[in-house]
Amino acid sequence: MLYHWLYPLSQSNHLFNIFKYITFRSFMAFIIATIVSIFWGKRFIALMKVRQFGQTIREDGPETHKKKKGTPTFGGVFILGSAVLACGICGNFVSFPFLIVLFVTISYFFLGGLDDYLKVLKKNTKGVSARQKLAWQFSTALIASFVMIKFNVTDSQVYVPFLKDAVVDLGWWYVPFAAFVIVGSSNALNLTDGLDGLAIGPTITSAATLGFLAYLAGHAELADYLLIPHVPDVGELLVLVAAIIGAGVGFLWYNTYPAEIFMGDVGSLSLGGCLGAIAVLTKNEFLFVLIGGIFVIEAVSVILQVASFKTRGKRIFKMAPIHHHFELLGWPETKVIVRFWIVSLVFAILALATLKLR
Repeated sequence: MLYHWLYPLSQSNHLFNIFKYITFRSFMAFIIATIVSIFWGKRFIALMKVRQFGQTIREDGPETHKKKKGTPTFGGVFILGSAVLACGICGNFVSFPFLIVLFVTISYFFLGGLDDYLKVLKKNTKGVSARQKLAWQFSTALIASFVMIKFNVTDSQVYVPFLKDAVVDLGWWYVPFAAFVIVGSSNALNLTDGLDGLAIGPTITSAATLGFLAYLAGHAELADYLLIPHVPDVGELLVLVAAIIGAGVGFLWYNTYPAEIFMGDVGSLSLGGCLGAIAVLTKNEFLFVLIGGIFVIEAVSVILQVASFKTRGKRIFKMAPIHHHFELLGWPETKVIVRFWIVSLVFAILALATLKLR
């Protein structure tokens, strides 16, 4: 809210003009979210221990994970809590793209929170049923996508990366397409959240990449120079991204191996939905497959495993998602995590490299 309170004062004092700049407010959001998440995180973990909100472990999971049973979960609460607080201080709440992404993120936050609560309450790994979860996710994503098109926040065109003029206008079919991207992103990140620090690393690299692309897309001259679509006000998403990165860094302080707290569905579903919504608003629906390459690989590994077992009665991987496959091959958990982080960083760099291939 500092933007709305202090920027108008720039008419009488030029010092307050600094709050106009997205980059300045993004740095502020990052610092605030990082500090808040680190200091709040310690107290939040203690509270979860007192309330006995511990993680339940899937019975068919790797044996090494059994020792993690009872580790506090709901870590997404202090990730999103810190990020939303930073956005509340530094965000521009007259920006439609900013509000749409917040809507998706908060909706999935409540879905994930309900899922985690049911898991902890019943002491099993089921939570909200898959059908109910998808119904909630698609309802939210369809509303957000409809608003984008109805109020001209963005258009219905889809841009193919690597090609200069490859554009397809989907019309109103863009609404279910965009919803699929958002829901797919949410569930893919959720599948990735299986090892200490595994999900938050690629989340940070993907968010940073999308934030940079959002800033470029929101700047008319830079967008024109780089031959990418210009989306008015979408640059404000950089503030939200910076807050998420800061909160993610604070969460990683406690989630790094051996984890003191887990993200939980409240974090993975909401962060995944957030990234998917940003990819849609910045017109990077296809490029997001590369940006969030780790999430895609994890999701595809599950799809292939299920399809293979149902059609052939055989498994492709020792266990899915694929990070468990590498664990069962004998890789130490920390090696799997860091190598996945490295791959995520490489994907992010490759995605940014496409800006000069158009």
